[in-house]
Amino acid sequence: MGTLYVVATPIGNLQDLSPRGTETLRQADIIIAEDTRVTMKLCQVFDLHARLVSCHRHNEESKAAGLAETILTENLAAALVTDAGTPCISDPGNEVVAACIERGIPVVPVPGCCAGIAAVSVSGYDAREFAFYGFLPRERKALQEKLRQIAGGVRVAVLHESPFRIIELVSAVQEIIPGCRMTVCCDLTKLHEKTLYGSPESVLRALKENEKTEKGEYCAVLELPEILPEDVHPKELAMTAEARMIEIMKEGHSLREAQEILISSGEKKNAAKQAALTLKKLFKDE
Repeated sequence: MGTLYVVATPIGNLQDLSPRGTETLRQADIIIAEDTRVTMKLCQVFDLHARLVSCHRHNEESKAAGLAETILTENLAAALVTDAGTPCISDPGNEVVAACIERGIPVVPVPGCCAGIAAVSVSGYDAREFAFYGFLPRERKALQEKLRQIAGGVRVAVLHESPFRIIELVSAVQEIIPGCRMTVCCDLTKLHEKTLYGSPESVLRALKENEKTEKGEYCAVLELPEILPEDVHPKELAMTAEARMIEIMKEGHSLREAQEILISSGEKKNAAKQAALTLKKLFKDE
């Protein structure tokens, strides 16, 4: 009957390939790879000699059934891998898995690296519940709409982004969900791994100041603001803590009172305190 093993591969540091993952690839009859050129390098490092078969996002739909039939009829041990991380998680592979399940072929996970999980683990956010969204739409209007949907979901969201669009993504987050906190990881597990923490504004500033921003791969984790009371106008969700504090002060409240009101409306204490300090400095400068 054969077996399909879904094998997670390193996202940067080759030492992260588990002993079980190495042995599974070594014993495999075929390795179904997203890009055989990338997987060939892995094979050379770990002295793997299985036959490589290409199956990527653009040909998976047409090849999945045939691959599953081959595994079934030739009783093969097949390993499914992608260029980096866990197959089927914002990467190709699900069509092959589905085709094998349909034919009764056992599908066995061989877990390991996943950039999204790695990023969540270093975020410091309460991730007992989180949502993984992968790559968001490229078109600006669609991106904004998707971020609005994300803002109404669970409090922790995980995104992937390319180095060429990371500034655009964080800019959109600043515009649509300015009250969130962000953890933005670049080149996880690699030599020049870097993680940025803070508000969308501070993360965006750091990205723009880094001349090497357009290098590496990014994974972003968003901690979304707590849901505000029903009597708060929805457009206030898109306002910064400073802007909301100013609106409160326009009603005759002091800066300290505005800070307390902001906290009582659901804003985090640290964010409200930082907003008050920012406004205090602004008023002093003026």
